[in-house]
Amino acid sequence: MKNYTITVNGNVYDVVVEEGATSGAPVAAKAPAAPKAAPKAAAPAAAPKAAAGAGSVKVEAGAAGKVFKVEKKVGDAVKKGDAVIIIEAMKMEIPVVAPQDGTVASIDVAVGDAIEAGATLATLN
Repeated sequence: MKNYTITVNGNVYDVVVEEGATSGAPVAAKAPAAPKAAPKAAAPAAAPKAAAGAGSVKVEAGAAGKVFKVEKKVGDAVKKGDAVIIIEAMKMEIPVVAPQDGTVASIDVAVGDAIEAGATLATLN
C-alpha cells in the first residue's frame, strides 16, 4: 500500500493505493474508452457530406461537439450573425452563425452528428 497526497483545484486529498487492487481498476476503466473512439469515427463520415456542399461560403464549427439543433433549412435567407446550427459542447449550446448575408445552399449535418472543430456544417450562396 502506498499513501499519496493529491491536490486537485486547490483541494487536498490523502489517497491510499493498494498495489494489487489498482492493477485491475485501470483495466476496467480503459474498457469503456474503446466505445468513445467510435463516435470519433463518425465525425470523419460527416466530412464527405460537407465536401458535397452546394454553396461557396462555408459555415464552420468553432468547437468540437454534437449537432444539437438545425436552425435554418436550405433556401432560407440569412443575415451575417444569424444562427444556422446550434452545437452542444461541454453541456453548452453554441450557435454557429452565418459569416455573411446569403441564402442557405446546403445543410451538411444532422441533429446528433459528432463534429470536429473547423468542420463545414453548412454552405451559403
